[in-house]
Amino acid sequence: MSVKIKDVASAAGVSVATVSRVLGNGPVSAELRARVERAVLDLGYRPNLSARRLRSQHSQTVGLVVSDIRNPFFTGVSRAVEDAAYQAGMRVILCNTDENPEKEAMYLRLMQEERVSGVIFSPTRETSQHFNVAGFDFPMVMIDRTGPAGQADAVLLDNRLASIQLVEHLLDRGYSRIGALFGNTSTTGSERNGGYEEALKLRGLPSGGRFVAPTAEAAELAVAQWLKEATPPDALLASNGLMLLGALRALRAAGVSIPARMGLAGFDNEIWTGLVGEGLTVIEQPVYQIGQIAMEMLLARLEDASLPIRRVVLNGRLIERGSTRGPSRSEH
Repeated sequence: MSVKIKDVASAAGVSVATVSRVLGNGPVSAELRARVERAVLDLGYRPNLSARRLRSQHSQTVGLVVSDIRNPFFTGVSRAVEDAAYQAGMRVILCNTDENPEKEAMYLRLMQEERVSGVIFSPTRETSQHFNVAGFDFPMVMIDRTGPAGQADAVLLDNRLASIQLVEHLLDRGYSRIGALFGNTSTTGSERNGGYEEALKLRGLPSGGRFVAPTAEAAELAVAQWLKEATPPDALLASNGLMLLGALRALRAAGVSIPARMGLAGFDNEIWTGLVGEGLTVIEQPVYQIGQIAMEMLLARLEDASLPIRRVVLNGRLIERGSTRGPSRSEH
């Protein structure tokens, strides 16, 4: 059985990116270089020359196509990808699509024109429904969202489980009318809605999720309208950090006390979420790990295109803070 680059990485106790960097004469410490070179000799590793020839026709550049660079999730992922690419001696072209399928198509054409080595991509829901990776001459790794099953490697959060955790937490703290806001442009929103509905159904409670644009402005407007209804929720769940910020703005503008009158929880453990009042309860996503794994998967795919398609699903971490301490009986 032929020795792969991942075998060298395992033997040397380093990442695939580090091995790639050593083989490509990239920046690496003398100690790490010696470990990798020793593993190469011990295992008799021979680089995939056909893959190297293919890469030599490309630009040693990675394309990173994200949905909304204003979303701190994608900012964090971008940093991780850039760090890993630099360590592998590669450059990154960053493109922001604003959840717009037309911009997506334009930037993917740009990736072909620039002859990038590979692309890390977070597709919109519209694109993911009919996307065909085979139509491109470079490998792709999907992050946060995924396309048709089996087409490309992917690194994802277990969105369903994360939503279930948030809903169960709110219910256990005494909230019973849980509203939720989900992004309407990605598979992430629909997956999180699925977990939300499942958790409420198990408790015999109705669900009331609403889909809006995944922005602070859209969430703020939606919550302001919700508060005008006869029976508004007594807790809100927001499916990304921007929407959580918008929901908070709306509640503050209306003078709604948190958590006494309205519990508030969401996704993304941004710095500000721990500074608001007694802090906001959130699901912390392994953002840096997502970007790092995506880059390692892409490097492995460049080394050996015949590898089986991989789908890595990571778990979030519930961080409980004061925004979900429980409703006041006098206000409930």
